[in-house]
Amino acid sequence: MLDDIQALKQKVQDYTISNEEELEAFRLEFLSRNGKVQAMFSRMSEVPNEKKAEVGRAMNEVKNLAQSTFDDAEKRLAREEAASLKASDDITLPAPPHSLGSYHPLTQTLEEMKNIFYRLGFSIADGPEIEDDFHNFTALNFPPNHPARDEQDTFFIEKNDDKEDLVLRTHTSPVQIRLMKEQEPPIRSIMPGRVYRNEAVSPKSYFLFHQVEALYVDTDVSVAELKETLISFAKLMFGKDVKYRLRPGYFPFTEPSLEMDIWWETPNSNEDGKWLEILGSGMVDPNVFKSVGIDPEKYTGFAWGMGVERIALLRHQIDDIRVFYDNDVRFLEQFH
Repeated sequence: MLDDIQALKQKVQDYTISNEEELEAFRLEFLSRNGKVQAMFSRMSEVPNEKKAEVGRAMNEVKNLAQSTFDDAEKRLAREEAASLKASDDITLPAPPHSLGSYHPLTQTLEEMKNIFYRLGFSIADGPEIEDDFHNFTALNFPPNHPARDEQDTFFIEKNDDKEDLVLRTHTSPVQIRLMKEQEPPIRSIMPGRVYRNEAVSPKSYFLFHQVEALYVDTDVSVAELKETLISFAKLMFGKDVKYRLRPGYFPFTEPSLEMDIWWETPNSNEDGKWLEILGSGMVDPNVFKSVGIDPEKYTGFAWGMGVERIALLRHQIDDIRVFYDNDVRFLEQFH
C-alpha cells in the first residue's frame, strides 16, 4: 500500500500544468470525487490496524500535495493571464471573464419543492426560528420526559423554572400550531424553513438544516388522501418511475404514522442501491387539535415533514451533507 501511495505522489509531482485545460485535467484525475486521491482513501479498510497511522499520514501528505499543486497552478495561471492582458493594447481582445452567481443547490431544491406543492393546492406559512416550549413541544404532544427535550438534542436559548423555555426550533411544526390557533379549518399549507438540532456533524447529519412540513385539516380527511399526496410529490420530484415505499412509523403528534423511503442508486459502491428515508408523516393526533382549540370530533387532518438536504442529496447523487455548507465554489459552479 505504501508503494502505491509513493507512486501516486510521484505522479502528482511529475504532472505538468501549463494551461487551464491541463489544470482541469489535473483536478479531475486527482482531486475530484472519483479521482485517484479519493480512490486511495477508499482502500483504507485493506490496511492492518497497526499500519493505519503510518498509511494515513502518507495518504494525507499526498492529498495535501495534490491540493497545493492545484492551488499554486491556479494562482500562477491567473497571474499570467492578468499580465498578458495588461501588456496588450489590443482593444479587440475580449474582456476578462467574470464569474456569474447562481442559486445555491439547496435554494434550487426548496423552490422546486414549493412549486410542486403550489400545484397540489398548498399555500405557504412562516414562523419564528426561536420558539417557546409550548409551540415546539407541548402542543405537539411531546411528554415532559421525551428525549427531544434534552439538552443533547436541542439548542436552548433560555431555561426557566418560572416560565417557558426558549429554544431554537427543532422542526417547523410550531408553525402548524400557530396556523391552527390563528385560522379556522380548512387549512392546507406548507411550512418551509431552517431548523436546528444539537447533533454531531457527519456525512448524513448537520446541526442546521432545512425542512418543508405540510398540514391539511378539514372534515373527513383520510389516510388514503395522505398516501396519494405523498406519492404524487415523489413522482413530481423524482420522476414517474421512482421506486418508493411507505411503512409504519411513530411520532408523538400523529397517529397512525407513516414513513416514506426512496430507492437510492449507488453507482460508485459495491451495492446496487439502498432505501433512504425522505419524510415522516401521519394523521394529526387528536391531542394536537385539542391544544389549539380545534374539535377533533369534527375535523381530521394529516401532516408530514421532510428535509430539503435529504431531497437534494438524492436528486444530485451526493453522499455528504457537509458539502452544502463548505462554500466551495468548484462544487457550487456545477449548479449554474
